[in-house]
Amino acid sequence: MAKSKVGIVGLGIMGSAMAANLLRAGFQVVGYDPVAACRSRHRKAGGMVAESARDAARSCGILITSLPSADALAGVAKEISGENHRRLIVMETSTLPIPVKEAARRRLAAAGVTLLDCPLSGTGAQARVKDLIVYGSGDPAAFKRTIPVLNGFSRGHYFVGKFGNGSKMKFAANLLVAIHNVSAAEAVVLARRSGLNPALAVKVLGDGAGSSRMLQVRGPMMARRAYRNATMKCEVWQKDMKIIGAFLKQLGSPAPLFSATKAIYDAAIAQGYGKSDTASVCAVLERRVR
Repeated sequence: MAKSKVGIVGLGIMGSAMAANLLRAGFQVVGYDPVAACRSRHRKAGGMVAESARDAARSCGILITSLPSADALAGVAKEISGENHRRLIVMETSTLPIPVKEAARRRLAAAGVTLLDCPLSGTGAQARVKDLIVYGSGDPAAFKRTIPVLNGFSRGHYFVGKFGNGSKMKFAANLLVAIHNVSAAEAVVLARRSGLNPALAVKVLGDGAGSSRMLQVRGPMMARRAYRNATMKCEVWQKDMKIIGAFLKQLGSPAPLFSATKAIYDAAIAQGYGKSDTASVCAVLERRVR
């Protein structure tokens, strides 16, 4: 697979990180994003820039999509399905409602394109250092063909069954992320108010039984009160929270801890942290008195 072409549509925080790792792994990466600055960064990083999603699809056998919304996926599916792309595999890595992905799958299938549901577990910072896990679902033979590409941008991947199972796994993963992120913030606030050095507390707690990946990844940001360099923006996370909340409601599955975190994330948005990292929930808690 060395030097083979891979397409990426969506060169934001996650897409650009995947592209950079694929370039380092020896792939030629043809990228497209409607935002000119994203295309420019991709070109400067050594990637090739496509003129459209359709153009990116024409140039490769495997295309990765990393998109911000249901409308964006519907638009890309419509554009790609406008012509025959036989044998093209699209790895859809975004966090979106399953019916939205299923509609895109059906539309693309009519054009001979196989869509895989392959959401990612990991933050933007983790993506930059290839610390992502992929939850793959859909056609098993098509998934097998993508493994060299997966190895180029992730540290691990799981095939979890029929189309949509990847998203179901991602919803469970992000439920934990929502809770662990707020619990990490609570611990940092407690450490700071009790007179402990917060950076030392993050290091020590991160090596103990109460650790989590969110404490390890976002704890240092909380200790420094550094939230501007977002690896997951609060305003984007709100989209994920709504999707997970709707899925929980659909199944009648209890999630009292997840529900309790919603007010904290809502407060972060209300206090002006919409474009800041979700670690900013620590700033929200610092303003509160029990």
